Amino acid sequence: MRTTLRWGLQHGAVRVAASRAARKGDLHAQFMMGEGYRADPFPFYRQVRDRGPLVRGQLVHVTASYDVVSQVLRGDDFRAGPDEDAMPSFLRGLVRWARDPGALGPIDPPSMLVVEPPDHTKYRRLVSKVFTARAVAGMRPQVETIAAGLLDRLAERDTADLVEDYASRLPVAVIAQILGVRPEDHARVLRLGHLAAPSLDVGLSRRQFGVVDAAVRDFQSWLTGHIAHLRREPGDDLLSQLVQLEDGGERLDEVELKAVAGLLLAAGFETTVNLLGSAVVLLLQNPEQLAAVRAEPELWPGAVDEALRLEGPVQMTGRFAVRDTTLADQPVGKGGIVVTYLGGANRDPEVFPDPDAFDVRRPNARDHLTFSAGRHFCIGAALARLEGEVGLRMLFERFPDLQLAGDGERRSTRVLRGWQSLPVRLRP
Repeated sequence: MRTTLRWGLQHGAVRVAASRAARKGDLHAQFMMGEGYRADPFPFYRQVRDRGPLVRGQLVHVTASYDVVSQVLRGDDFRAGPDEDAMPSFLRGLVRWARDPGALGPIDPPSMLVVEPPDHTKYRRLVSKVFTARAVAGMRPQVETIAAGLLDRLAERDTADLVEDYASRLPVAVIAQILGVRPEDHARVLRLGHLAAPSLDVGLSRRQFGVVDAAVRDFQSWLTGHIAHLRREPGDDLLSQLVQLEDGGERLDEVELKAVAGLLLAAGFETTVNLLGSAVVLLLQNPEQLAAVRAEPELWPGAVDEALRLEGPVQMTGRFAVRDTTLADQPVGKGGIVVTYLGGANRDPEVFPDPDAFDVRRPNARDHLTFSAGRHFCIGAALARLEGEVGLRMLFERFPDLQLAGDGERRSTRVLRGWQSLPVRLRP
């Protein structure tokens, strides 16, 4: 009963409301319910932007304007998750009763994705030292060693699935070392992460929710065992350090510990998998840009940010108004939802001239909003950039004649954009 109620509150009610709104012409509702938008959402983002900087719908406000998205993400008038304390007491009771500690996903409190200060500040402070620019720069040899090992395994083959054989294995091996995950668990974590990724979407069908819920439960069960192992045999990894915290003001309870660890582990590879796959396709589809980075290796960081801008692994996020406010000269009431299309803001021609072109020399590519902004800016951004740069450079150095060997399969999620599979030919 609790599982059914969670689906109803998080997805079922949304599906009913969105279906009705879509029939009445609501833009975001049509986007939610239409399957065709998943393969290519960018014309839709242009349509939204052509309507104005902020478009009011029947259910939510939407924006694909770079300036408005930035204001929402950086401002104090909006929060990342709903304010449960402001809900009617009956609804608040239902939401909290339906929450299952054994099935906490990435958008369930106390995940850093949805909580606000002071909890968000506490969690972020505890893990941030591992992801500073200096700390990440020191990981370059480690990332290069992992990439070299994976490429060695591919050297005997003529074809491969780039996602399964390389793009997914590199980031999961890196984040697994940071969190003390044993090599024999990598495949399981990767499989469960992929299955649970649609939990970031809203409006899932009952069948889709069942698959996601089972994966989240399996992941939480594994995580419980992993934390218990680190308590018995701690290492020098980040999660071992969090497990051993004794200070009452800093110590995380079991639910907080699993929320922080689970988010870091899943987010630590999911977005980078998508980045690597999308960047390879962009480079192969734009051979003059690939030739440029080969001739000038110092352009690789720019190529990574341009791929993040053009094919962002995270396409959208939502924010809730904490008070009555004004946005783009329009009123947004307390509790109102603003959906920010990050993928649309990243192609705003007011900020990025010729926005649909892939240009590794674009001077402001790093200004993209794929990693969000403000206090919820992605804590692993520096690591993702490093893995993207190393992973792409070493791949094309090892296999200079790499080419696509089929159409590939897109991921079925709306929030996350990337490739589920990507067949490639490694040599002529």
